[in-house]
Amino acid sequence: MVNIKRWFRHALMPPWRWCVLFPKKVLGDIERAVKHSEHRHSGELRFAVENALALSQVWRGVSARQRALEVFSNLRVWDTEENSGVLIYLSLVDREVHIVADRGITRRVPQSEWDAIAEAMQKEFRKGDFLSGSLQGIERITMLLAAHFPPGADNRNELPNKPVIVNH
Repeated sequence: MVNIKRWFRHALMPPWRWCVLFPKKVLGDIERAVKHSEHRHSGELRFAVENALALSQVWRGVSARQRALEVFSNLRVWDTEENSGVLIYLSLVDREVHIVADRGITRRVPQSEWDAIAEAMQKEFRKGDFLSGSLQGIERITMLLAAHFPPGADNRNELPNKPVIVNH
């Protein structure tokens, strides 16, 4: 069944809203944090922000978590040599953060760890502090990955560090 309130929230979300919450400086700070993070482990991070889903997706009942999995695939976060990609996905209209890790990482780090980081990020976002929430989340992910996936001799950058603004 279609959630009409959710459909209207997505329909009425201004397409420029992400620019207010994630201006160029914030996106640059996130990109630098991702780059710095990846020097400390062999994982690959992607950071994606989506303003709102296509109304057809909302109508079909696609959840923010399902959309995060789709974005993980579309951005090819799974396409790393060690299956060590991690996606941080923010659905602005749904006010949800989802962290999706590739199979090489999920063997060692349970989903509950990612969910705790996502919840801490959401808490900062609810306060309106998108930069701090993003940087704290990246740092916590960095500590987890560094503990389980130390950088190797050939720790090359396999995925772009620049945050992605997802447009449907």
